[in-house]
Amino acid sequence: MGLQDYGVLVRRNCEPGHFHIEPLLEIGKSLLFIYCLATIYYLGGWNRFFRDSSGRKMMKFKNMFLSVVGAAVLAAPFTAPAPAAAEESLYLPSLVYRTGPFAPGGVPFADGFADYWAMINERDGGVGGAKVITDECEFGYNTDRGVECYERTKNNNKGALVYHPLSTGVTYALADRVVSDKINIVSMGYGRSDAGDGAAFPYIFPMSTNYWGQATAILKYMGTMSGGTIEDLKGKKVALVYLDIAYGKEPIPLFEAAAKKFGFEIQLYPVSFPGIEQKATWLQIRRNRPDFITMWGWGVMNQTAIKEASNINFPSDHFIGNWWSGAEVDTVPAGAAAKGYKSAAFSGSGKDFPVIQDIEKYVYAKGNGAGADQVGTVLYNRAVASQVLVHEGILLAQKKFGVASITAEQLRWGLENIDMTPERAKALGAQGIVPNITVTCENHVGVGGGVKIQQWDGSNWSMITDWIQPIDEMVQPAIKASADKYLQEKGLTRATCK
Repeated sequence: MGLQDYGVLVRRNCEPGHFHIEPLLEIGKSLLFIYCLATIYYLGGWNRFFRDSSGRKMMKFKNMFLSVVGAAVLAAPFTAPAPAAAEESLYLPSLVYRTGPFAPGGVPFADGFADYWAMINERDGGVGGAKVITDECEFGYNTDRGVECYERTKNNNKGALVYHPLSTGVTYALADRVVSDKINIVSMGYGRSDAGDGAAFPYIFPMSTNYWGQATAILKYMGTMSGGTIEDLKGKKVALVYLDIAYGKEPIPLFEAAAKKFGFEIQLYPVSFPGIEQKATWLQIRRNRPDFITMWGWGVMNQTAIKEASNINFPSDHFIGNWWSGAEVDTVPAGAAAKGYKSAAFSGSGKDFPVIQDIEKYVYAKGNGAGADQVGTVLYNRAVASQVLVHEGILLAQKKFGVASITAEQLRWGLENIDMTPERAKALGAQGIVPNITVTCENHVGVGGGVKIQQWDGSNWSMITDWIQPIDEMVQPAIKASADKYLQEKGLTRATCK
C-alpha cells in the first residue's frame, strides 16, 4: 500500500542510470533552513523570535510554523523538481491501476509503458533530443479518480501531450475535456468505438481497431469454424458474456446488428462488477446451449469465466474472448480449464522482438525496470506497441514543426500522419508487435490492422490465424451514425481535415 493507493501523484524517474543533482539541491535547501532554525534556538533567539511586544509566547503561530516546516520536509522526498527551463522535454503522464480488482491487467500495462520510455531515455537520450517525463497517477479503475488524475497532471511540465487511460469509462468521461484542453488520448483497442471518426473526435485515437471491428472479426472467425464464412453462423447461437459496465456493453449494438444480418441468435449475459460471482450466469448458459461464447471481460472476471465454462463442460476452443480477456493473467490462474481457450489479439507476445530485447539491455540489465516478471507478456507487449505508435507520432511532429519539445496539438498532427509500414516497424524494433496501420485525420482507427486469434496451449499463447479484417460495411456506417449523434447532442461541428 503506498501513496498512490490514495490518488496521490507519484513521479517515476524515467532516466535510469542518470544521476540527478536537482532533487538533492532541493533537499539540501530544506536541511539548511532547519539548521538555521536550530541555531537560533540554541543561541536563545527562539523565544525572542516567537514573543510579541508584551513578552507572551505566540504558541499558536509557533506551532503552525513548525507544522509547515515539518510538512515541507516530509514532502520533499516525494516531490521531484520540474526540468530546467532550458531542457527539452516531452511530458507523458500515465494513469494506472496497480491496485484493485483490475490490477492483474493494469500492472503489466503500466510496466510496459514505464519501461519503454525508460529505455528510450537511456538508449537514445529521449526523442529527438527531448527527455521523456512520465508521471504515474493511480486511480484504481475508478472513473472519478481517473478524471481527477487527468485534471491534476494535465498542466504539469509545460503540459501533457497524450493520455492512455486503459479504461473505457475514463475515455468516455474525458471525451469533452480533451477537446477544450487540446490534449490527445490514445485508446488503442478500447474506449469509444465511434471515436474512430477523427473529424468528430479530433483528440481521441483508438488506433488499430475498435470494439465494433473486433466483434465482427470474432464472428468471422466463428464462421470459419462453422463451415467457412460468417454466413455459416445462420441458425446458430452465440453467447456474449460481458462485464456490466460501459466497456462490456460497447460491442452489443454490433453483435445485435450482425445477428439480424446473418441470421444467428445472440444471447446476452451481463456479469456484475467485478465479476467474481458467476454461478447463476453459467447455469443459464448451460440451459441455453450456445454454439459459441465470446467474452468482454477484464480482471478477475476472465479467469472465473474460464473456470465456469469448464465446469459446465463447454468446449474451450469454442470460447473466444476479446483481446482484454486473453492474457497470461487470465489463463494461468485458471489452470487446466484454460487449455484450448482462445482470444482476439493484435500484438505479439514473447521476448523475441528487438524492442523488448533493448528494454532488457538498457533498463533491466542496469538494475532498473518496473516489473521483470511482466516483460514479454501479452499486456506488457501491448503497452509497448501503443507507445511505439506514440513514439512515431512524436518523431513525425518534431520533423514537421522543427522543434524537440512539441505541443499536444503538434502531436495530434503527428498521430494523424502515422504510416506504420513493416519497414518502419522494423526500424523501431517493433515488427510483429505493432500493427501496420495508416492513420489519417478522418480515420483515427487507421487503415490496416485487424484482429488475430490466439490460443492458450496450457503454457503459452500462440497465434493461430493471420489478420482478420473487420466487416467495414457494418462498422464504418455505425461509427458515422454514432459520431453524428454525439455531435448533435453536444452542439459541436466536425473538425476540418486539411
